[in-house]
Amino acid sequence: MIEFVAPLWNNVVPFLIVLTVLVFVHEMGHYAIARWAGVRVEVFSIGFGPEIFGWTDKSDTRWKISAVPLGGYVKMFGEGDFEDDSDVPRLLSEAEKQVSFRHKPLLKRALIVFAGPAANFIFAIIVLAGLFSTLGQPFSPADVGTVVPDSAAAAAGFKPGDRFLRIEDKTIERFEDVQHIIRLNPGAPITIIVSRADTEVALIATPQITEITDRSGNKHRIGRLGVTRQGVEFIQRDPITAVWYAFRETWSLVTGTLEAVGQMISGARDAKELGGPIKIAQMSGEVWEIGIVALISFMALLSVNLGLINLFPVPMLDGGHLMFFMFEAVRGRPLAEKAQEYSLRIGLALVLALMVFVTINDIVNLSYWNS
Repeated sequence: MIEFVAPLWNNVVPFLIVLTVLVFVHEMGHYAIARWAGVRVEVFSIGFGPEIFGWTDKSDTRWKISAVPLGGYVKMFGEGDFEDDSDVPRLLSEAEKQVSFRHKPLLKRALIVFAGPAANFIFAIIVLAGLFSTLGQPFSPADVGTVVPDSAAAAAGFKPGDRFLRIEDKTIERFEDVQHIIRLNPGAPITIIVSRADTEVALIATPQITEITDRSGNKHRIGRLGVTRQGVEFIQRDPITAVWYAFRETWSLVTGTLEAVGQMISGARDAKELGGPIKIAQMSGEVWEIGIVALISFMALLSVNLGLINLFPVPMLDGGHLMFFMFEAVRGRPLAEKAQEYSLRIGLALVLALMVFVTINDIVNLSYWNS
């Protein structure tokens, strides 16, 4: 039992730190734009459930830490129905309408909702730019060092010294770009353009399906080409260039995540690779042990995923609210209350079902059960 509990306990603190930072960033995005738009924010909570401690600021916003540290929320004046002490709906005064979320123009409401995911993307860009401008950005020339015998690369005709130019329609600048694409395409034939003796050569390779096991005992199917790079260095970028490369890295994370989700939907990738809170806790503990650089990089990755997931058009998520606003813009009026209510119930059911699924995945994949 100790062997089961101890690893989980060792991961709790790193997990809570990572999650708290990312939730704070997300909710601060909502809060900042709401305040800019003139909406009164009633509650800013890290976590759900009963309040552990908190304080009220001069704007009458209650800032609090709640008992269940698996998320957070910003409650804005005017998001729900208004009732008096007898639970009877009441009309708002003109002064209350001025600070009510519901009474703000459609564009401002959409910006407030979008600001949460946007804050996660901006956070990732900032922390990556900070790493690239201080410690440097990992960079390996896109040249083939060696070709592994009997590998997918050998079968495709790769030779040492080949320089990657393009994979399908994606331009290659560094070896890390090649690794990212190949890992996401196990068993799928892809066209690769290389430079060989100043001549472009088209090669078709099928990355070998390889199952790897991470430090937590979780298994993943990835693609392997079978080439090695010639070396790796860290290039320290100036602040402006660092922001540009951080933006590109963030965009690459977004497109890679969407591609992986698409592969799960199509069946090309096993949905068992999806992870939930337990898996995130395990990974948080791992990167915590590696060091601060690994932890910051991991937080950037999670921040991108949190922002992206929240933009999915599922009621209960920010993307679902944006979908309602889109319908409102097209129709010229909001969806009927009943339609929104039923949509939110369906959205809640989908989110809960996903949480149950990924939690089951996490429990099944715990190294404790496989030892």
